Order: sequence, then structure tokens, then C-alpha cells
Amino acid sequence: MTDAQTAAPEILRAHAETAYADELRALAAVDDRPRPPSWRLSPWAVATYILGGTLADGTQISPKYLGSARLVEIAVASLATDRGLLLLGVPGTAKTWLGEHLAAAISGTSKLVVQGTAGTPEEALRYGWNYARLLADGPSRAALVAGPVMRAMESGSLVRVEELTRIPSDVQDSLITIMSEKTLPIPELNTEVQAIKGFNVIATANNRDKGVNDLSSALRRRFNTVVLPLPDSLDREVEIVTTRVRSLGAALELPADLAALSEIRRVVTVMRELRAGVTQDQRTTLKSPSATLSTAEAISVMTNGLSLAAHFGDGSVRAEDVAASLVGAVVKDPVQDRVIWQEYLETVVRNRPEWKDLYRACRDLETVN
Repeated sequence: MTDAQTAAPEILRAHAETAYADELRALAAVDDRPRPPSWRLSPWAVATYILGGTLADGTQISPKYLGSARLVEIAVASLATDRGLLLLGVPGTAKTWLGEHLAAAISGTSKLVVQGTAGTPEEALRYGWNYARLLADGPSRAALVAGPVMRAMESGSLVRVEELTRIPSDVQDSLITIMSEKTLPIPELNTEVQAIKGFNVIATANNRDKGVNDLSSALRRRFNTVVLPLPDSLDREVEIVTTRVRSLGAALELPADLAALSEIRRVVTVMRELRAGVTQDQRTTLKSPSATLSTAEAISVMTNGLSLAAHFGDGSVRAEDVAASLVGAVVKDPVQDRVIWQEYLETVVRNRPEWKDLYRACRDLETVN
């Protein structure tokens, strides 16, 4: 076998603590501020890791979250208390991304995760059993299978619960005793697990999921809630999309050119106008489609355009490279959303001379479909 055949496969996306290990080490080396129990870095260093900055020795820390510094400080401070952190916002506001980096900086691992779904069982938030050993030997600690929450309690780490409001309400309530008493009862063994200092919970939830499985008042009181907003300006959103697309392009080894930001600015403008229901100049009122049209979707549209330009174009991202993904992002309902998109094309895109190529590219897709 050749060296290429025996080499270890490359990871598509490394965990935050691996991808940014150099930055975390650099921060730890200069961090002389007080650290809460079991924290790898002080709250100041965690915020610096998230927001970016330049250290005293000249080391550059890249920003992981381009948003309000105060919101990040509030999130970090919340995790140093006895209450959990609930990151709330519409889809695509970097809740999961921020939670991952907070866990990486504070606990050194972002791998303790419970993915919430409508089918998430109580065992996912508590513990399970090795049924072969359970049947052979009866209930014992050796037969118990610790879940992410239990492992976080035993190690004094952060655990992430994604999409908390998608988890059934009776399962959500398994967290109440864990978060209030910092104890996980194991009645089958007549014992319990008590959390080590440093344990806490970072949960995420979408505003649009309100009413799916609303949090009980008892559980909500166990969290400090931080609402992550959509970017407050066009320039800030363009900056976020550019940063993430460049990072994804490098990870996916897409040899395409993003030197000209015009396509990113147009995609972001389209999404901001449609979700706001008005054009940037406030002159034309628009109907908003059913899609969220978040920053994350703009990143997806541009990444796909980058791939098309790299593999089927000349390497420069143009209107025809982003048109298909843009239409797909807007038109989720094939009837209602298509009408809204057609109206936007004819009343806004068509009347912008500098957008003629985008108008033609989107219209060409109509003839193909």
C-alpha cells in the first residue's frame, strides 16, 4: 500500500478545542486572572477567545462570534454562577457555534452534547443501562451507562443540550433536580451522583419553536437566558458571512476567489430585505417568505456558490453560481414563497441596474425548471 493509502483520513471539521488549540494554549499562558473552579481559563480569557483580540505577547486571537461583546460577557458570567445558560434566538444566530466555543474554552471539551429531538428519551439526560450486564448481574454501577450530563457532573465540565424545546416536556423536567440540587439520583442503586464544581449546562432553543415543548416555569428559572439577535447592520452581516465562508472554503479545499465581496453583499441584502419586509432604502414594502433567511443560510448559499465556481466555473464566484442556492433558500413553500420571490425579482432586483446579472441568472433558472 502507498503512503497515501495508509495515511490517517483528514477530519472534515475538528472540534473547537482542537481547531483552536494554539489560541487556547496562548491564552492559558498569559492568563493570570482568577478562574472559577475547574475552568481552564478565566472569564476574561474566555471572552477574549470568543471575541478575539491581541495578547500582550503579540498573539492574535481570532474572533469566533461577531456580535455584542456585552452579550458574550453576560453568557460567560452566567456560567460562573449556579444557574445554567440558555441561548435563545431564531435559527441561524450562532447559538450552537457559541455554545461549542464556550464549552471548549471553559472545560477544554465541547464533546459532551445531548441533541434534542422529539424522540429524545429521559436516558439521554440521565443514564442508561448495558442490558447484557444488567440481565446477567443485576443492577450495578458496572452495568450503568453514563450519559453526557452525568459525565459532565462527574468531571466538573459543561454539557451542551441542543434544541431544548424540541425535547418532550416530561423529559426536559429531568434537568430540574440536576440543575437545582446539582445531584443525579440513581434509585436503582440507592445512590446518587453529585456534581463536581465547574459543572453547568448550556442549552440552545429557537424562538420559532415556541409552543413546541415550552419550558416549564420551574426549569426556566434554572437558566439565565441570553437572546442572540440577528446582525444589526448589513456590513456586520457581510463580515460574518465572509469570515465563515472563507473558513469553510479552506476546510473544504475549494480553490475559489472571494476577493470581490459583491456577491456576498447582494445575497445578504436579499435576505435582510425579505426577512424585514422592506427594502434597504425603506421605499418598497415586501412580503416575507416562510423561510427564516438567517445569516447561516446566507453562509450556506455562498459556500455552495464557492463550490460551483471552483468545480464548474473559472474560480470566481458570480451571480449564476449563487442564484440556485439563493432561490432554494427563499422558496421553501413551492406555492406561497414562489409568488413572493417572483414579486421581489420583478419589483426590486429587476430595477437595480447593477443587479441585472443576478436577475438574469434567477430568471434562467425558471426556464430550466
